[in-house]
Amino acid sequence: MKAVNNNGIITTYPDVPKQFRSSTGYHLNARGMTADELRDAGMFDVIIPEEYDSRIHDLDEIYFDSAASVFKKDIINKTWSQTLAELKEQQINNFKSQIGSKLTQTDWYIIRNADDATEIPADITTARAELRTQSNTVETEINALTTKKAVMSYDFPNIG
Repeated sequence: MKAVNNNGIITTYPDVPKQFRSSTGYHLNARGMTADELRDAGMFDVIIPEEYDSRIHDLDEIYFDSAASVFKKDIINKTWSQTLAELKEQQINNFKSQIGSKLTQTDWYIIRNADDATEIPADITTARAELRTQSNTVETEINALTTKKAVMSYDFPNIG
């Protein structure tokens, strides 16, 4: 990420833009400029701390660190208005929704079995049972967490 300060207004870019305006003027063909030319024009890297996790952090206002010659955004710990129990319920419900979507893909086997007793393939019943087990495991793990930060940064497993 790159940024430039144009008379007190900091503009960020995902990468070096084709052109940009800075306090030193309007710069065309910026992608063709050398690293030194970009710095001389006021275009610098934006540094975001490695530990930044958007699930539990917000980013503070961008500023220029003259000692390091970079723009920076510090992290701020998020606060949640919901209680710990409410956040747990929210995360569990989100995961159960994903599991439900996955189960929906094979529901027709269950319906067909209920309608005319057509046998459900063993791999389907095994996969569905694994999804329900996975859902129960995630619910147990989330309910064992003791902080809002831990609940919100819980890494859900990949759904089979």
